[in-house]
Amino acid sequence: MTNRPQTAKINKDGVLEIGGCDVASLAGRFGTPLYVMDEKTLRERCRSFVSAFKSGYDDSLVVYASKALCTAAVMKIVSDEGLGVDVVSGGELYTALKAGCDPKKIYFHGNNKSGAEIGEALEAGVGRFVADSFEELRVIDELSSSSGSRADVMLRINPGVEAHTHEFIQTGKTDSKFGIDRSKAEEAVDLISKMKNVNFIGLHAHIGSQIFDPRSFTAELDVLLGIAAKVSSEEINIGGGLGIDYLEEEGAPTIESFAETITSHFRKHGKGMKLVLEPGRSIVGPAGVTLYRVGVIKDIPGVRKYVSVDGGMADNPRPILYQARYDAVIGNRAGDKRTEKVTIAGRYCESGDVLIKDIMIQPPSVGDTVAVMCTGAYNYSMASNYNRVPRPAMVLVSDGDAVEIVGRETYEDITAKDVVF
Repeated sequence: MTNRPQTAKINKDGVLEIGGCDVASLAGRFGTPLYVMDEKTLRERCRSFVSAFKSGYDDSLVVYASKALCTAAVMKIVSDEGLGVDVVSGGELYTALKAGCDPKKIYFHGNNKSGAEIGEALEAGVGRFVADSFEELRVIDELSSSSGSRADVMLRINPGVEAHTHEFIQTGKTDSKFGIDRSKAEEAVDLISKMKNVNFIGLHAHIGSQIFDPRSFTAELDVLLGIAAKVSSEEINIGGGLGIDYLEEEGAPTIESFAETITSHFRKHGKGMKLVLEPGRSIVGPAGVTLYRVGVIKDIPGVRKYVSVDGGMADNPRPILYQARYDAVIGNRAGDKRTEKVTIAGRYCESGDVLIKDIMIQPPSVGDTVAVMCTGAYNYSMASNYNRVPRPAMVLVSDGDAVEIVGRETYEDITAKDVVF
């Protein structure tokens, strides 16, 4: 199943296993909610991206978009697999460096980088700044001069391409906070040519997230290549955005078919330049599963059966933000038939805190372990302490072993910065 980790299986006892670990045991050992990451799926998806793009266009680089999931362990794994890292803040940069990522393969993004963050990136020697505005170019030049360094810069271009995805995750349409308008690209390159401490390297764009139609990316490429024909560009970076199957029937492109579409187009029109892409969700999303414990079941006859779990919108805000849909199973009885329609609700004080509405699932009981699939991306990274609930732990599973890679927060962690006066 494409919406589950590669190692997912139902064992002889009818319990779901991930990475050789049964989810009921994981829930008992580490508590719930619990983020579970399958190491094999994570590594295999990294390798598939690298192999598919290298096969189609040798001078290519896959850069992991760390905003999807940024922990030191995950960053180390993707770096070990040969990927670069895309960061958008000083915190993500710090995590990448702590994980041992090669600074020269770090791409520093963000539409409003602070002067302090730019200074930190210069000190670290990041490989590329992806500049989002004329103002940022001036700040990079000024700070580079002060520190006696030089910065290699790519321009983030707003390509005016409207990808077919949720409005909130479209980033390349004309009305967007991101990027320099494509009509001003040559002006930006000219400005860089007059700067003593900034080198122009190439062009970047990002059109959105959870995109299934590869033609959106080739349209983006055509815009960037058209600009590159007028300026001296060494690299073209198409950003990320490849979608994944949250539900089995969705039909996202495979990594290999996506790579073939992009690289064949680039071979025809971009030869001589480096091709860079920045997948995030499509690497970590399918590797993740979140485990919850059923606490309360409320059956409203003729209306709906609510199954409330011990997490929700604070550990997975995507349903309430984007109306995102997920699949789930009762993990400790995953081998049973799905015979009941329920709504899996969260514990937070919001009526909209619903993880999955009207899902067919195994008959639930209080104390069951609910496993929600495809939660590797934009769950932990957007988690909060709403209602002052500690954020979950995260474990990495492989060959029957589970290692905690993010510790569960405590009440003391939450209140550590509070001041009483």
